[in-house]
Amino acid sequence: MSRVADHLAELTGFRDRDALDATLVSALHDLLRPLDIAIYRIVGEGEDRRWFTRARLAAGELVPSADPLWADLSALPPLAEHPVRQTCLRQREGLMLDGQPALTLLPLDLERDCDAVLELRSHAPLGAEQLRLIGSVLRVYRNFQSLLDYSERDTLTGLLNRKTFDESFMRCTVPLPPPSRDALGQRRGGGAAWLGVVDIDHFKHVNDCHGHLIGDEVLLLLSRLMRGVFRQGDQLYRFGGEEFVVLMRCDDGEAAGRAFERLRTTIEEHAFPRVGRITVSIGFTAVRPGDTPSSAFERADQAVYFVKQTGRNRVASHTELVARGDLVEHRQGGDDVVLF
Repeated sequence: MSRVADHLAELTGFRDRDALDATLVSALHDLLRPLDIAIYRIVGEGEDRRWFTRARLAAGELVPSADPLWADLSALPPLAEHPVRQTCLRQREGLMLDGQPALTLLPLDLERDCDAVLELRSHAPLGAEQLRLIGSVLRVYRNFQSLLDYSERDTLTGLLNRKTFDESFMRCTVPLPPPSRDALGQRRGGGAAWLGVVDIDHFKHVNDCHGHLIGDEVLLLLSRLMRGVFRQGDQLYRFGGEEFVVLMRCDDGEAAGRAFERLRTTIEEHAFPRVGRITVSIGFTAVRPGDTPSSAFERADQAVYFVKQTGRNRVASHTELVARGDLVEHRQGGDDVVLF
């Protein structure tokens, strides 16, 4: 019992979701000694949804492994490769399959979108006592996830909220090693950090003409489009009203610009119920050494303001605007001052 209590204490000692999933896998691995145990989550949208490994630990291993947060989506296994996982999530209940090895699957999310599954392989089917132990640990895990959601996520869209931005900014901007390639030639990791600000064009007109309920639906649908465009490791925030922020890693400004342009066109081409066509203005900047959250945000916000003043429905790089002379950047005492 003391081992269980120790693991539960460790499980609730983290506010980082990646550490939480790794700790859950490590705890159940220590308590049950399976052949391997893993958490898989669905990422992507529509027909291109994939299985992303959040944490996996096999017998004999000491530290859980996971897919890189910025992994190429096309390198991940398609949903169709693992139909049993899909059945588990669709039914929202555990599945046990006899065989060598025996397979146990349990859904992780029960109160919201059910898109993550715990998968455990063992020499023999798990007994009733072992299943009760897993159930107890998962209840603690789910309750703690709910507390994190309440404190860190926007209640309407489910994106991260503004008060989590500073902490996430510092984590996201820690330099990573240069990109490498695995045995299949897929790029893994690396890339500089980039910050983008996304602002819905004429959103006040949507609320005035259609009401705030329809406006909220637009915000909710737009957040879902953002999740479909960006990757598992990209940090998506709603800053309030019609303003959204993206923190991500890309190799260079051209790659970052393509990602934001993909979002802009996806939104422009989407048919929003009752509203029709919605467009967004986007500004982005590289995160520089020594940047604070406010200094990086200010540069991206200046680029958005320029787009708003010159026609809307475009993507603008702060660096390119300065290089063209559309913005003039002065550095005073280490702070950036941008003038039109």
